Formats: sequence, C-alpha cells, structure tokens
Amino acid sequence: MRQEEAAMMIVELIDGDDFRNKLVGLGVLIPEAACPETCARMARRKYLETDVPDLESTIAELMTHSDVMLPSVRRAIEAHLLPAFELPRSS
Repeated sequence: MRQEEAAMMIVELIDGDDFRNKLVGLGVLIPEAACPETCARMARRKYLETDVPDLESTIAELMTHSDVMLPSVRRAIEAHLLPAFELPRSS
C-alpha cells in the first residue's frame, strides 16, 4: 500500500473528548474528565432547564457521522439527548 493510500484510510473517530468539547463550546459546563454518559446527562439537564442554543443541530450533525463515532458516545446521545428533544422544556 502506498503512503497516500494509507493516509486516506486514517479516520478521525469522534471520541468522548470531541463530544465534551462540542458541548462545552455550546456553553454546557462539564468537568474535564467526564465520560460521554456524564456529558450527555449534563447537556440534557441544561437543555431541559434553560436552553442550549444549537444543541439539537449539533447533535443531529454528530449523528450523521455515527459510523466514525465511538459506541459510548453514540449510546450516550441516544439514551439521553435524543429523547430530551421530544420533551417539553421549562420556559
């Protein structure tokens, strides 16, 4: 395999740090070493209690890349955030 072909095969996985950084960038305060489950729970709570602008669109965009997402991140999103988008929020 040529070096160019090998470089094309390297895929950047969406890991827990990427997920946490996306949420922190949206204004969700999450501890540095938080696992994807904790990140999703904290984002859900903030989303339901106040608001997290662009959370739904950010999660939708991430889910379009679920093929390169670590299973722990996908499971956390599916268990905590996707269902939250269906619930009524505080005003």
